[in-house]
Amino acid sequence: MRRYDLDWLRVLVFGLLIFYHVGMFFVPWGWHIKNDIIYPELRWPMLFVNQWRLSILFVISGMGTYYALAKRSSLQFAGERTKRLLLPLVVGMAIVVPPQVYFERLDRGQFLGGYLDFWPQYAFDGVYPSGNLSWHHLWFLPYLLAFSIILIPLFTYLRRNPTSEILQTITEWAKRPFGLFWLIIPLYFWESLLEPFFESTHAFVDDWFNLVNYCTLFLYGFLLISVRETFWPTVETNRRKYLYLGLVAFSLMIGLRLAFADAVVVHFIEAFFKVVNTWAWIMTLFGYAAAYLNRSSRGLSYANEAVYPFYILHQTITVALGYLVMHWEWNLGAKFAFMSLGTFGLAWVLYEVAIRRWNWVRPLFGLKGQHRQSGFFG
Repeated sequence: MRRYDLDWLRVLVFGLLIFYHVGMFFVPWGWHIKNDIIYPELRWPMLFVNQWRLSILFVISGMGTYYALAKRSSLQFAGERTKRLLLPLVVGMAIVVPPQVYFERLDRGQFLGGYLDFWPQYAFDGVYPSGNLSWHHLWFLPYLLAFSIILIPLFTYLRRNPTSEILQTITEWAKRPFGLFWLIIPLYFWESLLEPFFESTHAFVDDWFNLVNYCTLFLYGFLLISVRETFWPTVETNRRKYLYLGLVAFSLMIGLRLAFADAVVVHFIEAFFKVVNTWAWIMTLFGYAAAYLNRSSRGLSYANEAVYPFYILHQTITVALGYLVMHWEWNLGAKFAFMSLGTFGLAWVLYEVAIRRWNWVRPLFGLKGQHRQSGFFG
């Protein structure tokens, strides 16, 4: 049975991604272009969202994989994942991402010509950041494709053996309010022992912490949906407990970070609160979504299809709007609203006019040719 709450979460979290990337234009963290005035205080709500926004997307993608394998053989699944992830990645790198790099080079004085003069340099002048060729925000697609292909044997085994020891263990954990928090143990090891030594690059080949961490979360999604009869009632019933735990864990993590900024030993304590915080908010979101969002609507059907093209298009629009307003004498609220509304609005126009209605264009943005239906990767 379809879980509409998963569709809602997918749409809402990807919508939140647009606001997050607009926020990156204003905070001290490194990004492609920056406003002429930086607002350090904005980093706190950004940091809160950053703790779980990508993690829950990989968990949801793992859940979607469970349903996708129910309708396809392993070979069919691999082919379908490749078509719906690799083709939009190639198209995105050729058409959508280059303007982002162009505006960045203009802003930094590294290029002075027009876009048509820049594009050949983008394609043939090396790999970003020293060169120009990049997948930028589309890094999610190759990571998800790799996880999907690599884990096919394990996923196939688990679907064929619902009484396997691992699923029995997950079922037993899911019966208790905090039983599934045993799953943070691997996340803690990755956070404490890998994260300090492997900077997040999203370049795949050297991005070991992100690869291991997000692959684990992707696997967790498959495991949780495999025991859905136990999982959903538990998270719905205990959602307030997870909410309170998330608030406490986030507060302690921030407190330690402010009080002991450079203490090595404190890193291991902070890492613990960080993974507890991440998992608590994931459980919270699943719980509240199960309680209030497990229902269909025409708006959801539309948004659920539109969300993939919006994801592909949004950051290029955000960067272009940021380049336009970066030196305007507007305050934070005015610029943030202009960039957010502009990103949603222009992405919607492009989706409606150039993507949704054209069957030959739809697969280039990960959509099925004739059927405007169903989920993001499902």
